[in-house]
Amino acid sequence: MKKKIKIIIICAAVLFVIGAGLVVLKTLLSSKGSEKVLYTANLETYENIIEISGTVAAAQEQTLQARSAGTVTAVYVKAGDKVKKGDIIIQLDDSEQLYNLEKQEYNMATKKLTASARELRLLETERNSLLQKVEDRKVTATFDGIIADLDVAVGDSLEAKDTVGTLVNIDYLTAEVEVTETDVSKLKVGQTVNFTFPAYSNKTVTGYVTGWPAIGEVTSRGATVVKAKLRIDEYPEEILPNFSFTGKIEISPTEQYIVVSRYAIGYENKEPYVVLAKGNEKRSVKVQPYGSEYVKVLEGLEGGEVLLQQTTPKRSGMNRNRGGMPGGSGSSKNSSGSGAPAGGFPGGGGFPGGPM
Repeated sequence: MKKKIKIIIICAAVLFVIGAGLVVLKTLLSSKGSEKVLYTANLETYENIIEISGTVAAAQEQTLQARSAGTVTAVYVKAGDKVKKGDIIIQLDDSEQLYNLEKQEYNMATKKLTASARELRLLETERNSLLQKVEDRKVTATFDGIIADLDVAVGDSLEAKDTVGTLVNIDYLTAEVEVTETDVSKLKVGQTVNFTFPAYSNKTVTGYVTGWPAIGEVTSRGATVVKAKLRIDEYPEEILPNFSFTGKIEISPTEQYIVVSRYAIGYENKEPYVVLAKGNEKRSVKVQPYGSEYVKVLEGLEGGEVLLQQTTPKRSGMNRNRGGMPGGSGSSKNSSGSGAPAGGFPGGGGFPGGPM
């Protein structure tokens, strides 16, 4: 009898344990089923660009050189002075050249009545040669500009091609940058270029594309490139010729999208809506498909809103609490400059903003 009672007590204990386990399991399943899945509406920036780098140059630059040997008799300007095209900057001793020119003109005058036409033409050619030798005793400005530097003084003896300074025109700046052969077809004259200079606190200076040659070049590293020409019309005084920069050629204007998982979108009478996690506010939206798992929100959201899940993913094994778009970046761009386009979603970038 006692044995039967003991067996009954053991069976009751087992049933109690089983029942308690079922209750706990039911509670866990119920809790899991009521867990809220959240999604973030992300504001994404799409840049379609070519990345570049290089140095800027003055609009025009003239190396001031002596065109013949001689002694400096006059220096008419100093560094920082503005000059006009044709202004004499340096004068070399030209007494011998002036003497030879005067002598030639005297000979021409005395033979004008007796010499043949052919002889007169020869005399005129000789005179022009002497005139050029007189001009070669001067260093003159070939354009309007500013004397960037000048290192010469009266009495100095110069040899032909000795460099004594630099004249620049800085009305605007120019640059040449390498564009890989795969990106040349994207170039257009007038495209906006955004420059960033280390010397200008990383602020942006705007320029544009002016052209590129009809032939490519092979670099020392074996890449085929075209050297595109850029121009900056307005720039801060902190930027000087030969300063370095990085930049972006805009193939198309920068765009911003609001992107969210499609499971955050519900439909009522075929009209899409979302529900904000804060306050359970229901809001009508206008959406457009963006890949298989995401949508662009065209109207109704500003970006940054946290939304409740409205539809359940059909695919099993999907981790709804991790993820978002590959890349985890707040912006995407289709950029090049090294010849290798970025991968991922349209535009080459990845988007965050999957379920939280």
